Amino acid sequence: MTDLVVRTLDESSAQLFRTMPDPLALGERHRYTRYRPDWQRVAVRDGRTVARAAWWAGPEDPEPRLINWFDVAEGEEEAGAELLRTAPWGTAELELDLPAGWRDDPRLRAAADARAAAARRAGYTPLVERFLYRWTPDRGLPERPGRLVFTPEPDDAVFYELLRRVSTATLDAHARRAIAEGGVDQAAQEDLDFFRWLPSPRDWWQLALTPAGEPVGIHIPARNPSGPCVGFIGVVPEHRGHGYAYDLLAECTHFLAGQGAEFIAAATDQGNVPMAAHFTTAGYPVVRERVTYWADGGPGAG
Repeated sequence: MTDLVVRTLDESSAQLFRTMPDPLALGERHRYTRYRPDWQRVAVRDGRTVARAAWWAGPEDPEPRLINWFDVAEGEEEAGAELLRTAPWGTAELELDLPAGWRDDPRLRAAADARAAAARRAGYTPLVERFLYRWTPDRGLPERPGRLVFTPEPDDAVFYELLRRVSTATLDAHARRAIAEGGVDQAAQEDLDFFRWLPSPRDWWQLALTPAGEPVGIHIPARNPSGPCVGFIGVVPEHRGHGYAYDLLAECTHFLAGQGAEFIAAATDQGNVPMAAHFTTAGYPVVRERVTYWADGGPGAG
């Protein structure tokens, strides 16, 4: 086997990124995603691109936030691992987006397994599998149960305290990782930082209250760099078991539709069975799946 050449791209060589087969339809998945050429890397052998990865962040971010495009040719798992290990950015998170039902298709499963093997060799381990949803107006607006009162709240401290309470009984894998590292304070702060990072208006954030004024949870209608999305749905532990997460999701959907959203993206951990059921009830079909990998300390740390 001839020597491998790993290189970071630039404007003049960016076309090399599109020269691999795309069995997982990542090109379609990221057709509206804007990538910086100098945050894209390829591994080339005998003039053929055998692995590629794209690092991504928001338009104002000085450093990448995560890897959300990673491809490896058949038999080139080590090339993919080398591509990740030698990257100049210590990005801890890698997302592998997959077609819905990918495990039932031998070709798709083989492609996913090759990428997973390369990620593991580079020091990444699986963190969580998620469902990705996309609501469109033809699905119809979900019925509002009318049990809660929704109101904006200008004080971030109020959201922070409710996020702390939500985190004490969370099913979200990212929040659980944050809790393991730094407790519920870290989990709440990471969520709050994410809300602030989103380019949508701060005054979209809403509290959910009982008619008597008791806090039930929060929902964050949002836009990310790709468009409208459900930023967050959370119910405090003492009010769980009543299906209130559906009420928040329905309100979030109505809010974004009222802002003219032509689609609404959303996601939840596959292990969060109640929330997945609420998305189904609210008319959100699963359009893709995602496996998120994590490397403490960045790639090569494993």
